[in-house]
Amino acid sequence: MKNLNRYGYVFIAPFWIIFLVFSIYPVLLTFYYSFTNYSGSGEAQVVGLANYKRLLTDTYFVEAFFNTWKIWGVNFALQIGLALILAMIFSDMRMKLKGIAFFRSIFYLPNLITISSVALLFGILLDWQHGSLNMMLMKLGIISDPINWLNEPTTAQLTVSLILTWMWFGHSFIIVMAGVSGISKDYYEAALIDGANRWQTFSKITIPLLKPILLYIMITSLIGGLQLFDLPMLLTDGIGSPDGSLNTMVLYLYNQAFKYNNYGYAAAVAYGLFVITLIFSAFIFKGMYGKERKQPRQV
Repeated sequence: MKNLNRYGYVFIAPFWIIFLVFSIYPVLLTFYYSFTNYSGSGEAQVVGLANYKRLLTDTYFVEAFFNTWKIWGVNFALQIGLALILAMIFSDMRMKLKGIAFFRSIFYLPNLITISSVALLFGILLDWQHGSLNMMLMKLGIISDPINWLNEPTTAQLTVSLILTWMWFGHSFIIVMAGVSGISKDYYEAALIDGANRWQTFSKITIPLLKPILLYIMITSLIGGLQLFDLPMLLTDGIGSPDGSLNTMVLYLYNQAFKYNNYGYAAAVAYGLFVITLIFSAFIFKGMYGKERKQPRQV
């Protein structure tokens, strides 16, 4: 049996080789480059903590940091708010709504579209001169002149947030509804018998029992939001226009590495982003579970 068990290592060897070569090795190499002035070619010279010191005083990175938070914050508030509102409606035993599976499919459909197709679609819809959105608003009399949605910092950030909400709302909704379906109906029946209204049932039963699900959504959304890159890259000229309002942290990292050949500094930005994500994930976890009251010790 010992000789037979050795064959198991042969079957798991491809996974570990690929994992070490394409995952662990790049992470360690990036960490090494973050202490160098590597420019993509030639020999890398160690500069110590110079890249990290530059990162702490880099106004462009600070701007990219706040841009990322603004875009993600609006997006997350809208998608989780809509998901919870619909979860409250669909879980209401008084209404007894049917066809939930149909709505799940419709809401999740945008998540199946590739980001390049989404960028192309909204680039056409939001076109300043011939875009369908401006034409519709002008015909309805809501606006008199066409709006260049992607040419003003505020409207550009809001537009990206709304597009991301449209894309990812269905994903959050399905996860929330999966959590709601796991809650015993006995709780809702008891609340209905006791005369609890919809808000009391939702706030006292659904939300507390959905806390692990909400924690998962918040952390995964935070990680994905702080890594926002593709949509601003495709909707703009690649540098975060207008006026740098769509210059996210990952887009800034990308330009530093592949446009300006500052691979060493880009590596430091990558690890700075990792630390930021780790810190805020810890804050979210602490905020949701850190203030729970301790159970009294049994005597």
